[in-house]
Amino acid sequence: MTHLGGAESTLFWFAAPLSVLGALTLLFARKAVHAAMGMAMTMILLGIFYITEQAEFLGIIQIFVYSGAVMMLFLFVVMLVGVDSSDSLVETIRGQRVAGLLFGLALLALTISGVARTTFPSFIGLDKANASGNVSGLANLIFGKYVWSFEVTSALLITAAVGAMLLAHRERLRPKLSQADWSRRRIREGVNVAGLPVPGVYARHNAVDTPALLPDGSISELSVSRVLKARGQVVNTQTLTAATEEFEESTGDSTQEEGGQQ
Repeated sequence: MTHLGGAESTLFWFAAPLSVLGALTLLFARKAVHAAMGMAMTMILLGIFYITEQAEFLGIIQIFVYSGAVMMLFLFVVMLVGVDSSDSLVETIRGQRVAGLLFGLALLALTISGVARTTFPSFIGLDKANASGNVSGLANLIFGKYVWSFEVTSALLITAAVGAMLLAHRERLRPKLSQADWSRRRIREGVNVAGLPVPGVYARHNAVDTPALLPDGSISELSVSRVLKARGQVVNTQTLTAATEEFEESTGDSTQEEGGQQ
């Protein structure tokens, strides 16, 4: 029997709820970026747990590989496949949700059954386990006793990456339109002949989050990015006007002062 010290106990009771919160964020977050952040937090905290238990190599690998490389792979898949939630509402294969639920329950039952029948050997202590070094001991287990499990896990990660590329790939049925082709098309249809207004026209900035303003000062809806609309980050005219006036007052560049000086 071993007993945790005061510092280890404090770290565990402080970090364990945060890791559980990150795992729940991965399950219930509506935005893919928030789910990725929760996943990263959980992985980093797991690495801290490993380092606390004197498994330094495993902890560093957990932080660098999983919180770095695997997280980048996760975000890469999100950017390739897309974050539009409308696709998930369409069931392309009839009965796939029911089959997925039954498969998940079967996997959960199999996991619980395997864990319940697990027998652990007697505790030998970290000093004896790391007698030849933590890295050497871990290498003997990975490339010795658990070599097949390690190789199967590697194959699954490669399969996931290849599957993401296949899902993101789209066969082009028509030749890609050039800028001249789009211009001719707009002229023939008589819609947006001069092109869509770009962000920042008649405004103080040309960033994508600054919509174009019409001559009367109103916002041109055609210049608002559809990505910002999908994220719900578009503000109304009153909010934008109030923020602009507050910014002008803070910089001393308000229209009232300019009118008074003139």
